[in-house]
Amino acid sequence: MMTGAEIVIRCLQEEKVEYVFGYPGGSVLHIYDELFKQDKIKHVLVRHEQAAVHAADAMSRSSNKVGVALVTSGPGATNAVTGIATAYMDSIPLVVISGQVPTSYIGQDAFQECDTVGITRPCVKHNFLIKDVRDIADTMKKAFYIANSGRPGPVVVDIPKDVTAAKCEFAYPQEIHMRSYNPVVRGHSGQIKKAVQLLLKAKRPVIYTGGGVVLSDAAPELTALVRRLGFPITNTLMGLGGYPASDPKFLGMLGMHGTVEANLAMQHCDVLLAIGTRFDDRVIGNPENFSSVPRKIIHVDIDPSSISKRVRVDVPIVGNVRDVLEEMLKLLEDNQPKADISAWWQEIEGWRSKQCLKYRSSDEIMPQYVIEKLWEVTRGEAIVATDVGQHQMWSAQYYKFDTPRRWLTSGGLGTMGVGLPYAIGASLANPDRAVACVTGDGSIQMCIQELSTAKQFGLPIKIINLNNRYLGMVRQWQEMFYSRRYSQTYMDSLPDFVKLAEAYGHVGIRVEKSEDVEPALRKAFVEHKDDLVFLDIRTCREANVFPMVAAGKGLSEMILADEDL
Repeated sequence: MMTGAEIVIRCLQEEKVEYVFGYPGGSVLHIYDELFKQDKIKHVLVRHEQAAVHAADAMSRSSNKVGVALVTSGPGATNAVTGIATAYMDSIPLVVISGQVPTSYIGQDAFQECDTVGITRPCVKHNFLIKDVRDIADTMKKAFYIANSGRPGPVVVDIPKDVTAAKCEFAYPQEIHMRSYNPVVRGHSGQIKKAVQLLLKAKRPVIYTGGGVVLSDAAPELTALVRRLGFPITNTLMGLGGYPASDPKFLGMLGMHGTVEANLAMQHCDVLLAIGTRFDDRVIGNPENFSSVPRKIIHVDIDPSSISKRVRVDVPIVGNVRDVLEEMLKLLEDNQPKADISAWWQEIEGWRSKQCLKYRSSDEIMPQYVIEKLWEVTRGEAIVATDVGQHQMWSAQYYKFDTPRRWLTSGGLGTMGVGLPYAIGASLANPDRAVACVTGDGSIQMCIQELSTAKQFGLPIKIINLNNRYLGMVRQWQEMFYSRRYSQTYMDSLPDFVKLAEAYGHVGIRVEKSEDVEPALRKAFVEHKDDLVFLDIRTCREANVFPMVAAGKGLSEMILADEDL
């Protein structure tokens, strides 16, 4: 006989969970007591529940494991919602265990009671409220299965305190079968054949891939497909690293801040192969503008609801990306593209010659320069976590990711504050790899208390704070579309980040000259390899992110640094 709390811990052990990120409270004290009694699972005490979920999320993104967070009822659960929604929007597999008031108190406005299931329903893949201790083992097995199968996502398991105290026999199921949930894995063979036939005849082809390639570990298959066909390829923000950025066939990121060559190739292609992506507004801009050019679209995705959601497609293929790509490669073994696409490549090279990522020189530190030097110093091998804003886009544009699961950022929800918790989760999951957190003076303050967590667990994260003393991306929009009315974007009461880092027991370095950027980065990554280093880099105040597709505009209506295309 075991208590519900013991069963919860045994379930996590059966799932080979190594780390649980959490914060204790009354409703989960039985579970925390059982955590204390064992040594197989390590608990990471964060300073805010939002950071617990973000860190668990990053562990999943950087290691392909299901992240686990543990929070208490009421404010513990509501604090976790931002992290849950962030993971949901980016399809990250998580299991979030939340405490709940005793079953007899539910609905009585008890202390620290909230309807966790109701609150999280819109931003989870599924959630459970367990009312019987005998249901814990089966429910936990279902939670991990649902989170990590089909289109991944977060699952919340809400457990009342009396259920964690009750006892029953423990038996963890080896397999789970759910009649109402059977995600398709293998794509329809007939549709895959149609897709291959279209690809072989294409004269202006483009391969467009998203986070689904990374989540399904299909980067090797994607690389083999691109090299087999010789087609140009572009990634979304979430797909970076799915194909080597240093390869000449890679056109750069596409979308709102994508390259000219990627966006115009997308706009003017005749056959588009979309893999593990969803044609969202930040990628294709105005759907009417995008659809104004005739093209054949092949769309591969594990989630049937994502296909033809925003753009009508010609060949839908529902299935796991890796499985579908494997079948495509088999069909291509004895076939070569029939069309000569050299003229198409010549046109693309003309767009590429615009050098749209070239930036102006300045006496001030240009943020783009910092990212270029970060790439050089780390040889492109670091895991880079970012917050959300201009620094995020510059990181995506100037850090060349050649392999997957080294780029951690909030794409769908755009959550400021994720950077440091992401770096914590990634550092724990990848102790032998350099981890950089690229952030801004606005974003870093949202979860800056996690410097304490990093100190407690001795995590040698390098924080690159591109400090422009503004909420940079909002300021850029205000400059371009609101006649420079900088409403509430000027950060006129910033802390001394160097002293703040030192107050938490870390190393702080301030950089104010361009010639000091590279030496400071080398000092952080080499001399202080085993320390957390906070680099407060004073960058050009009004540097903007270009290219840019304004809201409501199409991919062919990009604004460049020096001209309106």
